[in-house]
Parts: sequence; structure tokens; C-alpha cells
Amino acid sequence: MGSNIALYVAISVVCFAISKIIMAVLCYRRWKRRQMLIQDSFRGGKLVLFRSPTIKPNVFLKKTTKLSNKDIIGSGGFGTVYKLIIDDCIPFAVKRLNRLGGAADQDRGFQRELAAMGDIKHRNVVSLHGYYTAPHYHLLIYDLMPNGSLDALLHGKSINKMLLDWSTRYKIALGAARGISYLHHDCIPHIIHRDIKSSNILLDHNLEARVSDFGLATLMEPDKTHVSTLVAGTFGYLAPEYFDTGKATAKGDVYSFGVVLLELLTGKKPTDETFIEEGTKLVTWVKSVVQDKREEYEIDSSLVDFPVEEANNVFSIALMCLEAEPTNRPTMAEVVKMLEQIKPEDIK
Repeated sequence: MGSNIALYVAISVVCFAISKIIMAVLCYRRWKRRQMLIQDSFRGGKLVLFRSPTIKPNVFLKKTTKLSNKDIIGSGGFGTVYKLIIDDCIPFAVKRLNRLGGAADQDRGFQRELAAMGDIKHRNVVSLHGYYTAPHYHLLIYDLMPNGSLDALLHGKSINKMLLDWSTRYKIALGAARGISYLHHDCIPHIIHRDIKSSNILLDHNLEARVSDFGLATLMEPDKTHVSTLVAGTFGYLAPEYFDTGKATAKGDVYSFGVVLLELLTGKKPTDETFIEEGTKLVTWVKSVVQDKREEYEIDSSLVDFPVEEANNVFSIALMCLEAEPTNRPTMAEVVKMLEQIKPEDIK
């Protein structure tokens, strides 16, 4: 009897061990399918691709060495963006980030965050196809958005000379809100963007909004309420409490999105020269406008025809996002629902 029990236990242990080995092999194969790593012996770097069969690794490595100033399509405080064409027909945006010497911990955190973002698949978030990392710089590989950024299109800096009508602005606002909501609520770990602004909302060929540029993004486990960081971001978009506490929260992104809504409504940048001269800012100015019930008179002058009630509703949502007390701001999921209620017949 005792020997039978011992035999049963031994068989169970062996079966358990075999099942674990099989699971490990399957997980490894799944990881290999999802992620391709190519070592670049010439430059001492490596290329990591996330489920991206459209990119031929060797062709990409060769093409990046030929990127020059004529390929630049944008630049900012966190890097330079190039247009890269693969096989004469597949366009990508490649962002170059210079690396700080000796920052091994930062590099590990950088790659860990990129790996998390490589799993993101959402119609309102720019797809990250992969990255290349070399001793002195990183390259991030994104989908190329043909209509550039909301900032460029809204403020007349785009080569595409088009006016944004009310329906298009509403679609952009809702799409961006959905993208941010996805990062906040549906990604595990949750992602706090930390740099929501009009120049980080890109537009595809249908003028569908795509949230981009995760250079400052922070991963946050579901049971956490904030992540302590160095204060970073863009002046005019940052929530006031961020300066005091240094804590990045989802409600900070909500505040920044509220500023973007004001931009869409008024056509004014938060750093507009008029505000600087008067010692005020866009948020303060709009609050006084709403208090005096002058919203419809402060709408972007290029909007010659728009539904006043819908515009007023968006003003109201923006001000909820811009509440001084973070706990009084809605979540991005709630913002999406409120925006959807403005034009329920247009929801797709």
C-alpha cells in the first residue's frame, strides 16, 4: 500500500515537472514569435521588433545609416523624428533619442517600458513596431501619421493646409480621449503618459487621433495611485499639483487633456503670447469666459459654423478635467462617456 502511494506521488511530481517544462517552452516560442532581436555587430547595437513582419531587419539597419537632415519631419525636446521608407513603399516614423553615458538603470527601465508599449494595439494609440539601441542613441520605430500633429494642423504649422471643422475637432477629441483611457484603464500595468499635449496627438489619413510619444510615460501597477518622478512635461499642460508633489497620476493626464480640449475649442495655445503679456494662462482665461457665459464668442474664429450647445458641453467637460483638486476630476473613462453623449449618433 505504502509503495503504491509513493509511486503515485512520484508519477504526479514527474507529470507536474513535465507540464511546467512544456508551458515554459510554449511561452518561449510565443515570445519569440512576438519579438525579434537582431544584433548589429557593426555599430554594437541591437534591433528589437514587436510582431512586425513588414520590416526586414537587415534592410532597416542599412536604411538607418543613411538618415540625414533631409529626412527630418519633426523635432522637439525629446528627440528628432525622421521619415523612413522601407521597400520604396512602407513609411515609418523613426525617432532618435540620444543616450546619457553610464545610465544603465535608465536604459533597463527604458527597454522595459518599450516592451510594455510594444503590446499596445489600439486604433487611437500610435503603434510602436520596435526599437534600435546603440551605444550613443536609441531609435524608436512608429507608424507614420500622414497628417502630422494636431498642434501643427490647428496652429497653421502643417504643410497640409486644411481647416478643422467642428465634426473633425469632435472626432479628434473623442479619439484622443479613447486612446488615453485605454492606457489608463486597459493596459496592465497601467500607463501614465505624462506629456499629453496637442503636438503628441497625431492624425492619420482619416484625421483619426493617435496618442503618441511615450518618452516620459510611466508604468503603474493597478494597486498603485501614483508614481513619484522628477517633474517633467510641457509648460502650460502640467497639472498644478505635479509641481508640488512630483507624483505622476492618471488625473495629471486628465488635466493635460482638458488643456487640449481648450485648444480645440479656442484655437489658442496655452503659451499664447497674449496670455504671457497679460500675466494669465489659457485655463484661467477660459474659466472667466465660462463664468461670464461668453463661450460661443471665444470659439476659434476659423470655425464659422458650429453647434453652440455641443461646444458649450465640451467647454464644461474641459473645465471638469481642469479642476484644481485632482479627486474632483473625472477619470478618462468618464471623459469618454461624456464626450460620446454629445454626439451619440456619430459614435462608432
